[in-house]
Amino acid sequence: MSDESTPNPDPEPAVNISGGTTGGGIDAEFNPASADTRAERVVDRLGERYWQKTYGGQDAFPCLVRTILSQNTSDKASQPAHDALIDRYGGSDVDLAAELAAAEQSQLAETISSAGLYNQKSEMIIGAAEWVCDEFGSAAAFDAFVADEAPGEVRETLLDVRGVGPKTADCVLLFAGGRGGVFPVDTHVHRIYRRLGIAPPDADHEDVREVVEDEVPTAKCGFGHTATIQFGRELCTARKPACLDDPEACPMADICDQVGVYPATGEVIDPAETIE
Repeated sequence: MSDESTPNPDPEPAVNISGGTTGGGIDAEFNPASADTRAERVVDRLGERYWQKTYGGQDAFPCLVRTILSQNTSDKASQPAHDALIDRYGGSDVDLAAELAAAEQSQLAETISSAGLYNQKSEMIIGAAEWVCDEFGSAAAFDAFVADEAPGEVRETLLDVRGVGPKTADCVLLFAGGRGGVFPVDTHVHRIYRRLGIAPPDADHEDVREVVEDEVPTAKCGFGHTATIQFGRELCTARKPACLDDPEACPMADICDQVGVYPATGEVIDPAETIE
């Protein structure tokens, strides 16, 4: 297993390649004028605006651990926790799953305290590590399962693990398995595609996932996930989207239904609250 004791600066490649077990195999072209659906047009505009990233090739178990750490917190908080965990339990000749399965819970909780909810997360990580060791025998065998088996089977298997919800399972499929057609839905994706009017205003996370994975081409889903998050942080924020002050500030202005956003009054509500 690769040594992840050194934090990855996550440079921004110039070319988006989403899919394949090592992060290559499918070139994504971004052309809003030729998009077949509104969701694809959104992703294509994001492709013109933002960096384009390579997906796949991460080890599956560290990816699962990282995603559990990121639950209900920011990257700024979860990254130090991940680095501290790898420093204490990881290494080039170490089976991380075996190390964490044998970890003392209070010590692991202290190690990952910067991520918040550290008691709960430490229990989930130890439980996931024990599951990997019991079901697959090693982290390497789990990596092979995620990379080689049918995405649907991998997803359903992961969803049986305590602490693994749809977003976590999909992130493992995308960032470790390098699977095309996977569009994880976090809070930004859930908000934005309902605000745009692409998904119903009362759609839950799974409903939104089904809509975007159906309407966005396979090669663009991975990029669509990460770029939508960046768009949600910079422009289409939860409380004060850019269109409130300047409609022209948003690259989606002409294709957005602004569900729950009222520029005339400055009011912003969750799209679900617009249903009478």
